[in-house]
Order: sequence, then C-alpha cells, then structure tokens
Amino acid sequence: MRILVIGSGGREHALCWALRNTCTSPLELFCAPGNAGIGQIAQCVPLAVNHNEALVSFAAEAEIDLTMVGPEAPLAAGVVDAFRQRRFSIVGPTQDAARLESSKAFAKDFMQRHAIPTARYRVVSSGGEAFDVLRSGEFGDRNASVVIKADGLAAGKGVFVAANREAAFSALNELQSGAVAPGAAQRIVIEEELKGSEASLLLFSDGRNFRLMPPARDHKRVGENDTGPNTGGMGSITDATILDDSLLERIVREVVEPTLAGCRAEDFAFQGILFIGMMLTADGPRVLEYNVRFGDPETQAILVRLKTDLSEIFQAMTERRLGELQLDWSDDASACVVLASRGYPASAETGAIIHGLERAQRHANTAIFHAATSRGSNGEWLTAGGRVLGVTATGESLVVALSRCYTAVADINWEGLHYRRDIGRTSARSLAVDGA
Repeated sequence: MRILVIGSGGREHALCWALRNTCTSPLELFCAPGNAGIGQIAQCVPLAVNHNEALVSFAAEAEIDLTMVGPEAPLAAGVVDAFRQRRFSIVGPTQDAARLESSKAFAKDFMQRHAIPTARYRVVSSGGEAFDVLRSGEFGDRNASVVIKADGLAAGKGVFVAANREAAFSALNELQSGAVAPGAAQRIVIEEELKGSEASLLLFSDGRNFRLMPPARDHKRVGENDTGPNTGGMGSITDATILDDSLLERIVREVVEPTLAGCRAEDFAFQGILFIGMMLTADGPRVLEYNVRFGDPETQAILVRLKTDLSEIFQAMTERRLGELQLDWSDDASACVVLASRGYPASAETGAIIHGLERAQRHANTAIFHAATSRGSNGEWLTAGGRVLGVTATGESLVVALSRCYTAVADINWEGLHYRRDIGRTSARSLAVDGA
C-alpha cells in the first residue's frame, strides 16, 4: 500500500510512526513536505501543503492509494475536494466541513443552531464594534474576565483569555494589528470565560459512523502553571481520569452525536478526524471549539496507544465502513512534552545544534517525534522552528508515563531550549483557549 501524509510537524511524524508500527501489510510511505525526522521512516516529497494541484499530481504520478491530511490550512483550502474530484482516496473533511475550524464564528453559530452546549458569545465585524460590546456590560463589568478569539486560522495563537477589560482591549488591539494572526481577525468572537478543567475528545468519522479515541488534555500556555501566551501546544496527556464513563456517555449524547447529525443536516456529512475541545464546568461539558484534524501534540500522546492497523482505519473511513471496525487501544496512560526554541511562541531562534537525541531515543516505552528539525553539513541535528521535538512516553499510570518522558527530556539539550516541567500536573482551571 502506498500512503501519502500531508504536513511537516510532530503530528505528521506521529502519523507516519503509527502507520509504520501498526500496518500489517507492506507499506510505502511518503510525506509532503515532511521534515528531517520524518525522513527516517518515510520518503519526504518537497511539496508545499497549500499547493493542491501539485499534491494531486504527485498522488497520480506516484500511484498513491491513500492520502492523509495533517494540518488545518490545506483542509480549509479544499485539498480534500481537489483529491475527490480526481477520485483519489483521501482522509479529511471537505472545505465546507472544515469551516467548523476555519471560522470560529461559523462554529459558534453551528453550535447554537444544533443546541450544542457552549459559552455565551457575540460575533463582531470590527474592532470598534468589539469595543462597544465590551463597554456595554453584556459580558460583565470592567473586572470580569472574557475570551477574545480571532475568527480565522491562527495556528493556536489567536485566542486571548483577558482577566479584565484593560486586558481585553489590549488583546483586541493585538489582533487588529495582525501581528499574531495576519488576516484572521476580520471578524472577532467575544465569549464569556468558562471555569473548569479542559478535555479534548478526538474521533474518527466516516460521515455516518464514528469511533472515539482516548480522551486527552492539552497544555496551551507557554509557561508553567498555565501562564504566558497561548502556543500551538506545550504538551499533552491521555489518562482514564480525564473523562469517566458516565461523563463520556453524556458528551457523546449531548455533543458528539448532535454535531455529526448537524453536519449531515447541513449537507456536509463529516468524514475525517473531528477534535472537540471542551471545558468541564460545574453545569456540564461545554464546547470551546472544533478542530477538523488531529491535534498537535494530542496526536503524539494518542497514537502511541493505538494497536489497530491505522491504515485499515483510514481505508474504512474513506469507504464508509468504519462501523465494521472495533478499535484496540493500550490501557496505558501517555504523555508528550514539547521542547521549544528560545523565543517561541513569538519569533523562535533556529539553527541550534541538538545534543543527546540518540541517547534519549534509547529509553524504553518512549518515542521522540520531530516537529521542526534539519540536518547540518556534518549530519548533526539542528533546530528548525519553534516547537522542535515532542518527547512521548507510555506507562501503566500517568505518573510512570510522565517520569519516562522527563527522564528522556533530561538527555536532550540545545542553546535556548525551553519546556514546561508541569505537564500533566497542573491544577484544573479555566483554559478557554484554541486547540493545537
């Protein structure tokens, strides 16, 4: 089987790794454009993720049997539609369905139309209108917290949790400047801040049937104790304690099934990976956002637990026979700790020599996924972006998985390296932020 994975980050490395480790038939694996770490297990193809025609042409020339889309940008740009027009098998939602992520305003209105529990909100089309809404008292007085979101895609950095009106006005100015998310803030979503603990539930869907993945929890803020600006994600965990069986059943009944039914009712039956970011409040689960693809770094923590052949899952999704499969997952907990470059999430330094990677890779029950690496002229590993590595481990408990993670992390170093030392250990608090 010949499979193409589109993307170049830690998520795509985890996808390639899982395909390699679970596939029960001969596999030829390609990744466009990939990265240096992915190049160890797949053939990297120098094609940009936003060049639909080039990707379709490569799939035809290389006789690709199945394509998997990692990042959100090509989904929003209609790469799935382009492949399907040529009758090529591809895993991912159509451009219409991708609006659940590409427009937060669309997603919030969709939730309202289908009675899916979420935070109270307003959509505004200008900074002036946003300032007026905030001054009106609709979201409380000047000391009330509020969430400010760019409508469009912003790589996980277009959301601000503002503790008061001064912080909210500052966030609006930053979004309007385009410094954080160029072009993403033509509309702005203002929400009440929800209190509780965050949970992420990902699922496979073929448009009719779905299969759940182990619940996960992401850590979005750059600093320990959930401080500092939002990032694409600084770490993630999976563990049985995130959602108990009763709460999971409630979420399926109140969120998952109405969401998929709403997609069908609006003529974009969802076929792909659906990521539901939620706040577990005192009044029950509330949806923060949808993503229409695997999260990053949730993918790393989730897929190390998968036992079922991932290529078979993907095939079943494209052939609308997912209901025939029963997925097998390890009972272990898992954790992923992201190692980042100095300056991330703003302007990250690159080109630093990475030390200790080979030693870290020798630890049992541990996998290291490359998000942004390259090779130097002497074969040395170099940093090539903000989030560089995702050190991931499994264990019979979350404590064991985290211990294995941080033991491997201690072997790795480069100038300017930083990471959170409290992944999986933070107290439950409000995390009304974007998914990775």
